[in-house]
Amino acid sequence: MLRVFRCDLHVHTCLSPCADLDMYPRAVVEKSVSEKLDVIAVCDHNSSENIQYVMRASEGKPITVLPGMEITSSEEVHLLALFDNLDRLLVLQEIVYSNLSGTNREEIFGCQAIVNDLDEVEGFNDRLLIGATRFELHEIVNQIHRLGGLAIASHIDRESFSVIGQLGFIDSLIPFDALEVTHKTGIKEARLRYPELSEYPFIESSDAHFIKDIGKGGTNIFLKKVTVSELKMAFENRDGRFIQG
Repeated sequence: MLRVFRCDLHVHTCLSPCADLDMYPRAVVEKSVSEKLDVIAVCDHNSSENIQYVMRASEGKPITVLPGMEITSSEEVHLLALFDNLDRLLVLQEIVYSNLSGTNREEIFGCQAIVNDLDEVEGFNDRLLIGATRFELHEIVNQIHRLGGLAIASHIDRESFSVIGQLGFIDSLIPFDALEVTHKTGIKEARLRYPELSEYPFIESSDAHFIKDIGKGGTNIFLKKVTVSELKMAFENRDGRFIQG
C-alpha cells in the first residue's frame, strides 16, 4: 500500500568539515525523529565513514536512514549518491578516495570526526574531504548508476558548488535522476524559475550542517516502501509513486 513519506535526502554529520561537531550520529537521528521525518539520507562530503553509526543509532526508531554521499566533481559540482546497500556505497567510497588528493588542515577547513552511535569518537579522517575528486561530473553519475544508486544534482539553486552555478547549465546528456533545491526555493518556485528543466523531477532537502537545520527542508514522496527503486519510480511518476509539490 502506498503512503506518503517525509524525506530529507541530504543531511551531513560531523564527518563533513563544514558541519558542526554537534552533528554526531545519535543527535542527527534524534533531531530527525523529533522533526517527524520518515527518511533521511546521510550525505557527507566525499566520505561515508559515519553512516554505519547513523544507521545503528536509528535501529528501533521510526525512521529509515539511506546511505549516501555528496561527491565533488573535478568541475567543483556537488552531486548526491544514494543507495539501499551500505556495501555498494563503500565500494564507491574507495573509488572516490583513490581519486581524491590532499590532506585536511583542521585549523583551516574544520574537524572531520568519525563518531559512533554511542557518541564516542572513533577517530578523524585526514583526507581533504572538502576537495574535488578527479572525476568529471558525467563520470561520477556513471559510477553511481553502475553500482545501482541514484544520482541527484545538489542544491542547483545555489551559486556555489551547483551544476548551474559552476557550469551555467544542465547538460541533458548527463542522466541525473533528480535535481535538488534548498528550502529557500522549494519545488513549486523551482518549477517557475527553471522552466527549461521541466522534464526533471525536483526534490527539496535541508542540506543540514547544523542540528537546528534538520527538518527545515524536505520532500513528501508517495512510496510503497523506502528503497532506491521505489524512489526512482517516484522520480519518474510511475505506478502511483510520485513527489508531492
